Amino acid sequence: MSHPVTSPLFPAPKQRTVLVTGAAKRLGREIALALARAGWRVAVHYRDSVEDARKTVADCARLAGASASFRANLANETAVRNLLPRVVEELGHVDAIVNSASTFEHDTPETFSFAAMEKHMRANTGAAILLSQALHAHLQTRPEAEGAVVNLLDQKLWNPNPDFISYTLSKAALESANTMLALALAPRVRVVGVAPGLTLTSHMLTPEKFEALHKLSPLGRSSTAADVAATVAFALENQSITGTTLLVDGGQHLMKFERDFSLL
Repeated sequence: MSHPVTSPLFPAPKQRTVLVTGAAKRLGREIALALARAGWRVAVHYRDSVEDARKTVADCARLAGASASFRANLANETAVRNLLPRVVEELGHVDAIVNSASTFEHDTPETFSFAAMEKHMRANTGAAILLSQALHAHLQTRPEAEGAVVNLLDQKLWNPNPDFISYTLSKAALESANTMLALALAPRVRVVGVAPGLTLTSHMLTPEKFEALHKLSPLGRSSTAADVAATVAFALENQSITGTTLLVDGGQHLMKFERDFSLL
C-alpha cells in the first residue's frame, strides 16, 4: 500500500474548505453533511438557529475532522462583507461557497412592495454576489488556486406563477448573475446554479399534501434533499461546468402550475 509523501518538497495537500450559507437546518444542513462526507471542511453559516448550527458543526466535524459556525445576517451588507474574512481567519482558507440560505416570504403582484422586494434582493441576490466577489479576491492571494460558487435557485424560474413574486424576482436576478459572475470571475472561480423542485415540506403543507405534490412531475417524483446535495457536490467537483444551472426536480419545470406548491 502506498502512502502520501509529506516533506517540504512534497507538502500534504490542504483539506478543501466550503462555506455553506443557511447550513444550520433543512436543505442547507443536508448539503453541508454531504460535502463533509466527501471530505470538505464545512464553514456553517447561520442567522438565528444557534443550536441547530452547533449540531451541524458537530456532525460535520465527525465526518471531516473540522468545522466551525459563523453567524451573519445576509441582509446586512457589512455582515456579508465580513463573513468570508472571518471564515478565512478561523479555517485558514476557503475554496468554495454554496449559497443556500434564502428569504422566502409570500407576496403577490397585488401585495407587492418595495420593502418586500428589497428584503429578498438583499438576502437572496446581493449576498450571493458579494460572497462570490470575496471568494475571487481571496483566491487571488493563493497562487494557482481555483474555486467554485454554487447558487441554489428554484425550478419555478422555468415554471413561473404569480405567488412569492419578490422571492421569485430575487432568484431570477441571481440566475442572471450566474452568467455575469461566471464571465467576470473566470478562470479562478466557476459559478453554477442548482435549481431544486419541491424538496422539503413546510408548515404550509400536511404530510399527505406534500407526498401528493411531490409526485407531480414527469418522473413521478420531485427532488429529495439527497438529490440536491449530490448535485451541489457534482457542481463543485466538475471543472468544466460554469455559467449554467442544473435543474434537479424530476421534470417539474416542464409542467405548468398556476400557483406555488404551498398554495395548491
